Amino acid sequence: MGAKVMERFPAGAPRGSWPAEEYAAALRAEGEPATVVMDLKSDAFLVVVPARDED
Repeated sequence: MGAKVMERFPAGAPRGSWPAEEYAAALRAEGEPATVVMDLKSDAFLVVVPARDED
């Protein structure tokens, strides 16, 4: 199973700011099963959704 990266956010957001979580919440409100994961190599938060089969 794969995942599609919808957006990436730098890990150094201002204190009290959670832009990746806010973006994922907006996607979930639209029905997308969005999740936030940390990419340690690039020091960024990724908002991902499960990859869909394009038949």
